[in-house]
Amino acid sequence: MSPSSTGDSPRSATTALASGSRSAFPLPTSQTFSIDIPSPALVAVTNGVAPNSIKSPTNVKTQHMTSFSREGIFGSAQKARNLSQTSENPGGPVPSHPPTTNGVMQKIQIDEPSNPLKRRNTDVGVDYPRRRATIACEVCRSRKSRCDGTKPKCKLCMELGAECIYREPGIKLDAGDKLILERLNRIESMLQMNMASNSNGMALGHDSPGMSNSTALSGDMMGAAAAAQNTAAGFVSVLPNAGLGTWSGPLGNISTMPKVHTNAALHLLQWPLIRDLVSRPYDPQIMLQLEMAREPLHSLTKTPCVDLSNTQAYIEAYFERVNVWYACVNPYTWRSHYRIALSNGFREGPESCIVLLVLALGQASLRGSISRIVPQEDPPGLQYFTAAWALLPGMMTSNSVLAAQCHLLASAYLFYLVRPLEAWNLLCTTSTKLQLLLMSPNRVPADQRELTERIYWNSLLLESDLLAELDLPHSGVVAFEENVGLPGGFEGDEHEAVGRDDLWYFLAEIALRRLLNRVSQLIYSKDSMASTTSLEPVVAELDYQLTQWYESLPLPLQFPFGRTMLPDPVQTVLRLRFFACRTIIFRPYILAVLDNEQAALDPSVREACHKCLEAAIRQLEHIAAHHAGHMPYLWQGALSIVSQTLLVMGATMSPSLSNILLSLVTHREAIDQIFADVIVEIERYSVLAPSLSLAAEIVKEAEVRRRTFLNG
Repeated sequence: MSPSSTGDSPRSATTALASGSRSAFPLPTSQTFSIDIPSPALVAVTNGVAPNSIKSPTNVKTQHMTSFSREGIFGSAQKARNLSQTSENPGGPVPSHPPTTNGVMQKIQIDEPSNPLKRRNTDVGVDYPRRRATIACEVCRSRKSRCDGTKPKCKLCMELGAECIYREPGIKLDAGDKLILERLNRIESMLQMNMASNSNGMALGHDSPGMSNSTALSGDMMGAAAAAQNTAAGFVSVLPNAGLGTWSGPLGNISTMPKVHTNAALHLLQWPLIRDLVSRPYDPQIMLQLEMAREPLHSLTKTPCVDLSNTQAYIEAYFERVNVWYACVNPYTWRSHYRIALSNGFREGPESCIVLLVLALGQASLRGSISRIVPQEDPPGLQYFTAAWALLPGMMTSNSVLAAQCHLLASAYLFYLVRPLEAWNLLCTTSTKLQLLLMSPNRVPADQRELTERIYWNSLLLESDLLAELDLPHSGVVAFEENVGLPGGFEGDEHEAVGRDDLWYFLAEIALRRLLNRVSQLIYSKDSMASTTSLEPVVAELDYQLTQWYESLPLPLQFPFGRTMLPDPVQTVLRLRFFACRTIIFRPYILAVLDNEQAALDPSVREACHKCLEAAIRQLEHIAAHHAGHMPYLWQGALSIVSQTLLVMGATMSPSLSNILLSLVTHREAIDQIFADVIVEIERYSVLAPSLSLAAEIVKEAEVRRRTFLNG
């Protein structure tokens, strides 16, 4: 069930999952936080931390290694992909809660029990063996027929002229395998029957997530379900060629950003009614063109003048306000880094560069949102960043983990300055160093593996955020995703610690970003013809996974769904990211209604539109809440605001959608006030980047034309 505006949390998914490609979601009973993010589902275990204090795990590597292992995260999905294509006794019993080890379901060997009361009638002269063949060929197994075990071909295969293949002896399948393979056999039959009638539908790739029910279904079953719905549905609204995904062909890793997608904010300007809100068409590439033509930072050419009189306050601010977002500086080894930098006079070495960048980010965090700083004033932390920038050329030619960390921290400060393209350039350098280090497991020293993992996930997260809005080349760092474990806690001298090792938000963001990428792959990857009935099982599954992500958060991170602002910035950011993901999951239904008002007659379409518009309104009704994430997300958050605003503006121009909006807000004037607040806020951002200046112009013009349209 979807989260409502009354403050309720999302209801738990129906029942515990049996087995297969999705594991069960246990209740918060242990002090661990394990995020399972295979393609079919997100699985996490909440911790037992007190709700009033957010504390990340300390030394988790040694205490809870199983919670953060790569096997625990990707094991169930990999197991599903590696299954044999045959079954043995598909109808065997299935344990509802299979035991796990490192998140991977242990195999349960199930043999058929011998029943002494079950006797064969030996008096009847039937011409078949009294005992079942010890081995059976694959054809007989699939047809559930008795096999006489004759080699090279059994009797049935001789009659059918089929290839007779015998399974190697000793291979047994557990109950979960049998259940999945039984379903796959049924899927094959369903697909064959519905192939002809599915010409207007979509064939899902094998990596698509399963539908939401008590068992995890494969992508093939999703395709069969979609095909069945296409043939049975009485109403089909065909969406126009305006940016919805296709499932034809294999998708590869569906948790990565597609190279071609239509999820960016400006793509909404091609939608019906919304395109009437602007006087001229906008090429979605214009954002990138504006950033490419942008003037460079002139201050970086000046000789830096560094004030080291207040460094302790900036260091404390970094670990209190910044490291929670990036979690890429070890608080236990910080003093050692600082001593080395001090001995070098902050003029050489990766330690000096790292310390200067931490000081820059720490000072910046004390001033709040950069959108509130006078444009003529130098942004806080710039003097430290300029000094670090002078050291970066030396880091450019170094391929160490610390050199990669320098480039990542520098890109983080550029994100703070709202310089997305410059940040991307440094991320590409970080990616190159990471790929070189990860190509061989022995290249990363044992004491730097945890840091390498954190740098890796930061790079992947930040790159995905940029790729969601800009058509940029992919760095290729995602190719190593299967080989990199999740972070599990820094190690070091506790007495040397200068702050906490905040890890919970970072882990939650990794899982949510992968889900956002999955949405882009499954819904927005290519222009295609798609029907709302075909989308229904995909959208239902993605929304289910989002709900599971929320319910898997540790209690201190589980934000309330009330319509009031939250005092905790971490909860605030997670709630905004939650609603942003929910909006794009259900956004295709808004397009269906904007294209054809009759589509709203379908109750399922109306319900989906309600969920989408509710999520959009929840991101816009308290616009100042976005300040909580301005250190890492101002540029991305601003474009998300623009996207939701254009969506709601278009909805006010549709009779059916405007009625849904009035059920979410008190009156029409409240919607107008939301748009007015958005325009004021985006105009404050417009001086920070040319792409945001364009966004502000689009939103202002759209509101003028919207009012003109509604006033006739």
